[in-house]
Amino acid sequence: MTSSSPVCVVSRHIVKPPPRPRECIPLTSWDVAMLLGNYIQKGLLFARAPFPTAELVDHLQATLADALATYYPVAGRFVTEQHRDDHGDVVGSTVSIDCGGQGVEIHHAVADGVGVADSLFPLNGAINYDDHELPLFVVQVTELVDGVFLGFACNHSLCDGTGFWNFLNGWAEIARARFAPAEAPPAEPASRPPPLFERWSPDGSAASPTVLPYADLSVLGKRPTPTPTPMRERMLHFPEESLAVLNERARQELLAAGDPAGAAALTRFQALTSLPDQQTVCFAAADNRGHLRPLVPAEYFGNCIKLVSTDAVRASELLSRWHGWAAAAHTDASIHAHVAASAANPLLRPGRLFPANAVLMGSSPRFDMYGCDFGWGKALAARSGRANKMEGKASLYPGRDGGFDVEVVMLPEHMAALEQDEELWAAVSPATARATKE
Repeated sequence: MTSSSPVCVVSRHIVKPPPRPRECIPLTSWDVAMLLGNYIQKGLLFARAPFPTAELVDHLQATLADALATYYPVAGRFVTEQHRDDHGDVVGSTVSIDCGGQGVEIHHAVADGVGVADSLFPLNGAINYDDHELPLFVVQVTELVDGVFLGFACNHSLCDGTGFWNFLNGWAEIARARFAPAEAPPAEPASRPPPLFERWSPDGSAASPTVLPYADLSVLGKRPTPTPTPMRERMLHFPEESLAVLNERARQELLAAGDPAGAAALTRFQALTSLPDQQTVCFAAADNRGHLRPLVPAEYFGNCIKLVSTDAVRASELLSRWHGWAAAAHTDASIHAHVAASAANPLLRPGRLFPANAVLMGSSPRFDMYGCDFGWGKALAARSGRANKMEGKASLYPGRDGGFDVEVVMLPEHMAALEQDEELWAAVSPATARATKE
């Protein structure tokens, strides 16, 4: 913290799960692919709780310890093991989660003069490989002038967005059940399926850690290069009625193109992302759980995502075609082929996950962000931190009261061009269309 920062961290607490037998969980190719990227940074803005923030922090700390009893890998640390050949030479390294109960952190901060328009997150600039030293999960509770902001930082090699929001909702259920007047008995938390920590493998056998072709993984500690030009961000809201219109338009175009199966399977996400003379590609972080055979349960706690993309085409050609023309296949066979290729040549994604002149769709409106009620009401807004933001990044959120929210990050000149797109603004809610964050 610099002397000019309006945020002052007044306390830090280490939260540990109850003691349990120690174990190690291997990182698979999907997990290690994230080692060079930033943490997941997501946050929830709430109205003020009906008691002092210090008591709120105590409440969250106690219930977080109980949540870690179930989600115990979150309280672990990464460990690296070197692998040698028959001659004793180091040929590679593997990374695993040491579930030793080392603990997570919860910070209490005060932001004098900072209101609800600001978002505050811990571990800015950290990359996922840092968790040999840093906690896998940190939460910062920041008192604002007119609310309280819970900023979460979670290692992305530990889990993907599905696992992250499952963990937060499990914690929130425990906290909400215990948030009751002193004279009333605490409610029992809702029953939810337990998380699945055993890592997926292609043949159904016990997963082995992915061997990286490095003798010394300290080479992975290189920081992502900061973007020299400041980005602009906008949060756009697409109401249900706009999504219905877009979905029907895309469906009719698919029917006209002779693809009734595609029309029947069309989702609101596909309809929305089809709104886009250089070559361009649209990437999306796709969840593999529902595409693998047999299906991987929603409770799988790890990374189970694959970056899928359209073919590279000129933007003018993409705009002249119908909505489903550039869609990418995402099937059990394509996922297995990708895993086999990754096993032969492990992929470590750099800080920038996709090339220039491209768009990456991240997060998901299916994540239950507004279900994370910790006991004093539904969040007012969901936001993200600085992590993993670059030109062309778009993050999808559920709307608080329906529809989608889309966070768009672009260079100033590209954002200015987007702001002139009349088709886009016709689909965006007028109440939020002009809210701009520099």
